Amino acid sequence: MESESASRERRAYWAAQMDEAYAFMQAVSAYPVEECGERVVSLPEAVAAAGEEVEFSTRPHVLGLPRLYLLREGLVPAFLRATRALNERGWVLRVEDAYRTVTMQKHQARQPYALDAVLDKVLWENEGQTPTVELLSRRLAALIAASPAVGTHLSGSAVDVSVLHRDTRAEVDRGAPYLEMSERTPMASPFVSPEAQRNREMITQLMRGHGFVTYPWEFWHYNAGDAYAHYLERTGQPARYGPVEVDPRTGAVTPIERPHEPLNSPAELALLLEQALSRRQEARPAVDAR
Repeated sequence: MESESASRERRAYWAAQMDEAYAFMQAVSAYPVEECGERVVSLPEAVAAAGEEVEFSTRPHVLGLPRLYLLREGLVPAFLRATRALNERGWVLRVEDAYRTVTMQKHQARQPYALDAVLDKVLWENEGQTPTVELLSRRLAALIAASPAVGTHLSGSAVDVSVLHRDTRAEVDRGAPYLEMSERTPMASPFVSPEAQRNREMITQLMRGHGFVTYPWEFWHYNAGDAYAHYLERTGQPARYGPVEVDPRTGAVTPIERPHEPLNSPAELALLLEQALSRRQEARPAVDAR
């Protein structure tokens, strides 16, 4: 059984990392973007045309919507080179998510699997005390973009990935599965095994070698050319890719109006918190988030 001091250490790490991630989101929200207007293209089609070995998740998105494996056209050659480098290492990339519409991003935070997982961790962080709507919204915003301005999936410049062993198709150990929301989620988490840490570092090294940076608070997220990337790389240059609507027939993009407007209002979040607490009480009145 875990000691109280070890539990305190994990709670402190979780809280500090989520505070850092929230501060990052606030900074990125103000980062300049000069949308280049580059279209998005189909990753599965690009992969097939290049003859590369990549898998794509077949799970439906929120609300049962199909996943949109779209990426800015200028990033596709680098993506293909990255997948080739992983293949040479004995790994295969499985793309879990790419472009998201506004509806997808809004409902990403409203799905019970995400909301309940974050609520459980915040209750654990608060030692069982019900969190305020403000605290829950800050924690959600650290893991799920709260406005289009900070959503690189909405920019068509990000992919969420898992990595498989090329020979067996077993998942490469990264310490937790895709969409884990806990103290194991930050890329540099000390709460995963040494092997998982090495795998995370190697995957990131291979992706960075082809121009993709990682969101430091999620071990599955890589992006390029957007506000996250420019801010993290300290380029001093405006981002080329901002949040856009996409014409699925042509791949043409249109900048999203009012990109800083919250996707879920405080009133909506308050209702979501109430619903999540009710679900938790009905299903498992005494959950230990540890």
